[in-house]
Formats: sequence, C-alpha cells, structure tokens
Amino acid sequence: MRSNSGDATASETSTSATTSTPLHIQTPSGQLRGHLVEPARTEDVIATVVLHPATAVPERLYTGFAEYLAGQGFAVLTYDYRGTGSSGSPRQHRGMRMRDWMAVDVPAVAEWARGRFPDVPQLAVGHSVGGHALSLDYGSSGLQGFVTIASHAGVTATIPNPAERRRVGLVLRVLGPATARLLGFVPGKRLGLGEDMPGAAMLEWSAWSRLPGYFFDDPTMDAAERAARVTRKVLAIGFSDDPWATPAQVDAITDHLSNADVQRRTLDPVGGAAIGHMGFFRRAHRDTLWPSVNEWLQEQAKTSA
Repeated sequence: MRSNSGDATASETSTSATTSTPLHIQTPSGQLRGHLVEPARTEDVIATVVLHPATAVPERLYTGFAEYLAGQGFAVLTYDYRGTGSSGSPRQHRGMRMRDWMAVDVPAVAEWARGRFPDVPQLAVGHSVGGHALSLDYGSSGLQGFVTIASHAGVTATIPNPAERRRVGLVLRVLGPATARLLGFVPGKRLGLGEDMPGAAMLEWSAWSRLPGYFFDDPTMDAAERAARVTRKVLAIGFSDDPWATPAQVDAITDHLSNADVQRRTLDPVGGAAIGHMGFFRRAHRDTLWPSVNEWLQEQAKTSA
C-alpha cells in the first residue's frame, strides 16, 4: 500500500503492466526530477527500488531496467542529480559537488520513496557514484539491502590500459578542471563524459582521482567511518571488461564495508555483448544480466516480509 505523500505530476504513461509518472522532489537547495515506474495495480507492489545514477549519466539510461523491475513487482524511482539532465542547468548549479549529490540528493529520493510506499520493503541500486553514496551510508536508512553496479575507487593510475589511462587522465586532470574553472561547468558531451556537469563536481572528482585511496584519503569525507556504519545486505557487481572498475578497485570500496553482509560478483560478457562501465543497464542484457539482480532483490523483499 502507498501513501499520498510526495509530488507527482498528473501526466502518466503506461503499458498493460506498468505506469510511469514524472516526479519533482524538492531538496533544501533545488529540485530533483525523475520518474516513478511501477506496476499498473498499486496492490502488486512488493518493494521499492531507488536507482541512484552514475556521474553525468542521464536518467534515460535506466528506463529499460526500471520498466523491467516494475514488471517484476517493484516500484522503481529514477532521477537526475541536481545540475545534470532534467534536474537543472549545470551552469546554475556550478557549486554542486559530488558529495552534495551523495549527502543530499540520494537521501532526498530515498525519503520520498519511504513516504510514498511506507508499507513495503525499501531497496536500492547504485551505479558508480550512486553506489558510493549507498556504501557511505547515504540514503540507506531503512533499506533491506542494496546493489552496487560498477562502483569502484576511481583512481586514474589504476586503469590497466595505458591508452585509456592517458585519455581519462587528460579529461580528469587537464580538460575537465580547466573548463570547470573557466566556464563554471564541464561540457561533458564534448569531452566524452556523458552529460554536462557542474564545475565543482568535476574539481572534486579530479582531486579524488589522484589519491591512492580515492575519497577514503580525503579527510573531509569521513569515508571509512561512514562505510563501517553500513549493516545492510549488499550485492556488489563488477564486469570483467570494464576498463575502469577493475575487481581490485571495486574491492577497494567493498573492503571498507566491514559490518555489512557483502556478496561480490564479477560478471563476464555473454554472447559477445560488451558490458563495460555503462552497459549493464542497456536493454540488450535484459535476459542475461538483469534476472540475477532481480532474483537478489526479490530475495531481500521476501526476507523482510
């Protein structure tokens, strides 16, 4: 059963099995925009899943996976961080840092989900920085468990391929910071980073990418202490063809989850279909990669019933 809290627009799209409703979620310093994708019949909702996105990745990447999970009985929330995609101009949010996405945006959407669906289990999936937030105990209050996808310590020096290491280093250490300081935002589309993003987020990302322990070496983050607070069940997934999130760098995050029940998986491409850092959420993997995550989420939902 769901309550009537929250602000959803009247416009809906639907299939015979699911509906999609645009959402506006207010934070103390701006509005988040996204969608609620859920079973057509409210009584069929077995749990909520909040999909916390990666850096500069548009909400639309997650639409297919959200529709798939909704078809399995989940109410799924997708959204853009402030200063990206539909949640405001990066120019207007030039001071937005990555830690602000983690500490403000992620908990705001999680709280909205709890208010809208107070009587069902709460779950989450975090992609890259979305998984960082959950692993640092942001937005995890009341969760039965969460999944991280390609969520790793993004240290540039650990990228195995020399050409890719040089390319990423050029973007994160030179072009990104330069445009951030000059323009106040980063033209991510032109730099091959996805969507445009606030300048402060790029500068913080750049600084962390130089530290051997990523944000765990940033004393202002209290990252190790926060990770140790997590006591949920966690499924941490990486991919053998991911050029950035190597198994060692995924472990560099999960090793700090010392009080959580962590299950680690490194998956290989199936049938020649590449996965990489972004590919898990593409519809091509509906029948190969998505079912195992659905099964894990279903198991957590049933455990809490």
